[in-house]
Amino acid sequence: MKRILTYPITESDSDQRIYDFLCHHGYSRHIRTWLKQHPGSVRLNGEEALFYFPLKNGDLLEISLEEEHPSENIVPVDLPIHIIYEDEDLMVIDKPADMPVHPSIGNYENTLANAAAWYFHRQDIPFVFRCINRLDRDTTGLLILAKHMLSGAILSDQMKKRAIHRTYLAITEGKTDHAGTIDSPIGRTDQSLILRQVDHENGDSACTHYLQKCWHPKTFYPETLPVPQDGLSLVQLQLETGRTHQIRVHMTSIGHPLIGDTLYNPETALMNRQALHSYRLAFTHPVTGVSLEFTSPLPEDMVEFFPDCNT
Repeated sequence: MKRILTYPITESDSDQRIYDFLCHHGYSRHIRTWLKQHPGSVRLNGEEALFYFPLKNGDLLEISLEEEHPSENIVPVDLPIHIIYEDEDLMVIDKPADMPVHPSIGNYENTLANAAAWYFHRQDIPFVFRCINRLDRDTTGLLILAKHMLSGAILSDQMKKRAIHRTYLAITEGKTDHAGTIDSPIGRTDQSLILRQVDHENGDSACTHYLQKCWHPKTFYPETLPVPQDGLSLVQLQLETGRTHQIRVHMTSIGHPLIGDTLYNPETALMNRQALHSYRLAFTHPVTGVSLEFTSPLPEDMVEFFPDCNT
């Protein structure tokens, strides 16, 4: 992936060094080191420039970024990939269920990373896989891929600063409160490397806000469906943090586990995956500074339980 970024220098940028300008515009130490190691990647008014060069009003600074090699150990595989937005700097993907994001043991050629690698391989473009907001294998919906090292650094920084606003939809057992906040730390259990739990002594801080969008009593559904006595709730959730399994652990902790979540709700039998969907993403474009917002409709296997609810 090659990206050339141009910066017209204004009066407010004058009298600072190129180094300071790049730091201010999100170029991480790793990227600055890469630029130093690649002569010609920094040009001022068409001429090769060094970091200590001063900037003047009316100058044109040009930065060339290029991925020389694709991500190692990610095999390009011709898998469907639903791109809802793409530009020179990022992609927004609508991920289906039963698709891991990253390759792992037993999942080497069935992941979103494999699909993205194929997408760029067929265009003969080296591509480094940089996923900004990860989703569990069976969680559907929106996630962001950065297309080069600068957009990756800036978007990752936005995630750390909680500037990427993520909204989820989930179906839970029982009738939740109309709204609430779960501010409970999450940590690993002693019995498993995968399972998480609320852990007030050793857990990492985690905060989830929820809003009940719809509730249906057991009588709304066919008698053949094993719906809990208190019915089902469709809940909108917003995360302040991004801990592993955060929504699944938090909702279980207040007595409203997700249907289909066999890890935290082993008695569930209503869906063959956890009913969790990454519904909305809102963030600032890493290069242009424009506000972006994307939504993904509720998938069919969740709509079946709330056909009359407008999300």
